[in-house]
Amino acid sequence: MKNTVFDWGKTSEDYAKYRDIYPDEFYHYIVKLGLCKDEQRVLDIGTGTGVLPRNMYGYGAKWTGTDIAENQIEQAKKLADESEMDIDFFTCKAEDIDFPDDTFDVITACQCIWYLDHEITAPKFARLLKSGGRFLILYMGWLPYEDKIAEKSEEIILKYNPEWTGCGDTVHPVWVPDEYLEFFELVSQEEFRVDIPFTRETWHGRMRACRGVGVSMSTENLMKWEEEHWQMLMNNAIDKFNIKHYISIAELRKKDSSTLRRLP
Repeated sequence: MKNTVFDWGKTSEDYAKYRDIYPDEFYHYIVKLGLCKDEQRVLDIGTGTGVLPRNMYGYGAKWTGTDIAENQIEQAKKLADESEMDIDFFTCKAEDIDFPDDTFDVITACQCIWYLDHEITAPKFARLLKSGGRFLILYMGWLPYEDKIAEKSEEIILKYNPEWTGCGDTVHPVWVPDEYLEFFELVSQEEFRVDIPFTRETWHGRMRACRGVGVSMSTENLMKWEEEHWQMLMNNAIDKFNIKHYISIAELRKKDSSTLRRLP
């Protein structure tokens, strides 16, 4: 999926309303790693509407969030301002981010690792991190082979967007592209299951805000999807239900400078 561009700005309002769904276990796991807390400087790549910085703000890190989509950043700023959070958000491609060397303690990439040009970002992230700095690759996905509602939702998306590649997920380690292993050591990698609560409205909105629907469907197919997906939920789901998900996290540590070649 490298170098593929999706216009997430098309679904920013839905993203802000329906994709702030990570459970407490997700954030607690990051804190137990000793990361994103206590005055650490953290750069969140592909921040979207700022879900990660906003939910972890209370742990005391100083956050900067970047995203390629201007509408996403506008939503992130709005939501942070409403909660009186001092978070720096700006619109920028990950490949174009420019800070002085050794600026950050942690860099996070949540739900976005497959969009990056790793030949550019791997050395760049290493350069931006302080000695011993961490790079976190974070992911949460639903499990269509274990959850009937998720399975039916995927079937309807594929009916109107057969080229969608985000279907058929199973529990597996989050992808760590080889390019990063030249500059980082893999410290830990773990997957764990979680049940995420939804209503018909919030699951419908969550699906509309995914890459296979609101980001990439034509207006005509989106209208057809809206009707059929909502009818499926009315026929198959009570108003409050859980969807089976899993979380996968990889923690990488910047290699000692003596083992690194000269960074570009």
